[in-house]
Formats: sequence, structure tokens, C-alpha cells
Amino acid sequence: MSSKITSAQLRAARALLRWSAVDLAGAAKVGVATIRRAEGHDGEIQTTAANEAALRRALELAGVEFIEEAGNGIGVSLRKQVR
Repeated sequence: MSSKITSAQLRAARALLRWSAVDLAGAAKVGVATIRRAEGHDGEIQTTAANEAALRRALELAGVEFIEEAGNGIGVSLRKQVR
């Protein structure tokens, strides 16, 4: 099971993709207000399980990998594009 996404991971993932909140909302099929609320607090995002799953799915489909705690902290990375 994946750990919960944090607001810092969500903001970092959008930055890596150069996506606006509107871009992510469209890709995940959630409201922009959902993105703003999720990013507005420190720690794990505060949203429904369905919205979190939609956000994770949209970001992973775009190439984001979520890095879970392994002693060095959490984060995100962007998969190398195969050409």
C-alpha cells in the first residue's frame, strides 16, 4: 500500500511537470479548490481517498514517482522519458 501524499510532494510534483493547479485539476478530474486545499497545509494532504487516488493516478501517468520515507525523507522524481 502506498503512503499518503504530502502537500510538499503535491507541490513538488506540479513544479516538476510545470503544471498549474488548473492543469492538475483537469488531469485528475477534481476541482481546483481541491488542489488548493490539499496544498494549503503541511503534512499529509487532507482530502477524500477518492480525490487522493485521482491525484496520484494523474501525476503518475504524467511521469511522477512518489518517493516514500526510507531514512532520507520523502520526495518526488520525474521518470526519464524514453524516446
